[in-house]
Amino acid sequence: MASALPSASSATTSSAPLSVEKISKKAQEYEFNRLIPLRNWLRSSAALFKEAQIYEREGNDEQAYLLFFRQAELVLVKLATHPEARDGANRKALMEAEELVKTSLEKLEVLKPRINKRYERYTKLVRERDSRRSSQLANQSSLPRAPTHADPALAGVAKPLEAGENRDLAVRLAKTEISRRATVRRAIRQAGISEEVERSRRTGGLWTDWENTSDSTGSGAGDDLSKRIQELRVNLDQGSHQHPTARPSAVSPSYKYPTVPQQKSVDTVPLPPVSISGGSVRLDPPNLPPKEQILSRDQFGFDGLPPRPSKFLEAPALPAKIEQNETSSPAELDPGHFTFKPSAYLENGTPLRTVFLPPDLRTRFLAIAAPNTRNNLETCGILCGTLISNALFISKLLIPEQTATSDTCETVNESAIFDYCDSEDLMVLGWIHTHPTQTCFMSSRDLHTHCGYQVMLPESIAIVCAPSKSPDWGVFRLTDPPGLKSVLNCTQTGLFHPHTEPNIYTDALRPGHVFEARGLEFETVDLRPGS
Repeated sequence: MASALPSASSATTSSAPLSVEKISKKAQEYEFNRLIPLRNWLRSSAALFKEAQIYEREGNDEQAYLLFFRQAELVLVKLATHPEARDGANRKALMEAEELVKTSLEKLEVLKPRINKRYERYTKLVRERDSRRSSQLANQSSLPRAPTHADPALAGVAKPLEAGENRDLAVRLAKTEISRRATVRRAIRQAGISEEVERSRRTGGLWTDWENTSDSTGSGAGDDLSKRIQELRVNLDQGSHQHPTARPSAVSPSYKYPTVPQQKSVDTVPLPPVSISGGSVRLDPPNLPPKEQILSRDQFGFDGLPPRPSKFLEAPALPAKIEQNETSSPAELDPGHFTFKPSAYLENGTPLRTVFLPPDLRTRFLAIAAPNTRNNLETCGILCGTLISNALFISKLLIPEQTATSDTCETVNESAIFDYCDSEDLMVLGWIHTHPTQTCFMSSRDLHTHCGYQVMLPESIAIVCAPSKSPDWGVFRLTDPPGLKSVLNCTQTGLFHPHTEPNIYTDALRPGHVFEARGLEFETVDLRPGS
């Protein structure tokens, strides 16, 4: 297993569609860890639902079905066994999650006949093709055999793209789609719809057709949700005990990880037809902990916290070259017409979706962090974005309320982070922080921090900025295996402790699943008081 919620790959990497039965089985192929807090799993459930909606809008029925099914199975089967599920304080949150399952069940009913129809058409075409070939071979065995070509009728509708070769297209896709979604949100708010109703419609799958919906729930009040939930719980539970359990990773006696290990080659790893992720849009980012070395606070001769920048900082304008080449019409840039192929893989062979990163984001973050850096204080930020055409685009740099010392940086009022992400329909894709005077590496506490992100979204990244050293920055992820499970299963309680696994994290940028895309727009939002 790659992680709690495996990474996604494009269904178009294989022209053969899957049956509903096979998709349902794949939807249950993830590792459920009861040590992860229930609130994180609930946020992961909401993230699965949001990703499923995007795939559905883009016409990828198989991945949408898989994620809707996984969300329902997670809530109705797995979370029912979580140790915190019996806590009365969690009752309301669980009930809200089950209400979301109601919409997932309705979506599954709509998607199922479409998937079955495509699968039946595919199997019929294959039988007819094989029958023709058998007849030709029998009647013309003495003739030269013609080369075999893929049947266009079996191909998917989305054009598969290599991320590294299509960065300009990725920028144009992101600009068009993010602008369209923002326009929808503005229209909703200008129509006088309350935030509560807006949120319920978004989670209820009514994001794109809100104007045709009344203020009622529109979700079939006559449906017996309790009966449907219990039936699904029984059906899913019959298959949920067939999953292999994760085996603990072997631990090496050595303790070295200041340098970035090379990424394992995966050229020979086959790409699964469908392997979908669900990450968490609103994952609680763990408190950013102290680093390994204790440094002097007044090394730069300054004391106190720095002044706050303005709340909204505009991203740099698109370079002239990109603007001049932007000639594609909105119809041609329909995200449903493209799908970015996985550009890297976990060490176990699971594909990772591409993450597109604005190159100017790091410079902007360092400018915000500069007063702290001069005072030898750390600064952190949250990387937010969205899913478009099977790729993840970082479009917001969120500066949370935080406290800082020379070797610590901890977020404060984390509910504000998730309220903002929810209101803007954003996913949390990782985090960024500074090492004012240390080298560019992931400390033991950094590893625990990032584990909380990556266990919910395998593509999550950690950017470390070390402006006084060379290299002065890096983009990292935990290896899997052995890094993710090694950190997840770590029971050491000391603030600073070694992880003896030598290959515990790796570079996600060179090579990896992260691509810088020149011209990709982003916005900086500062949630700190007084900013």
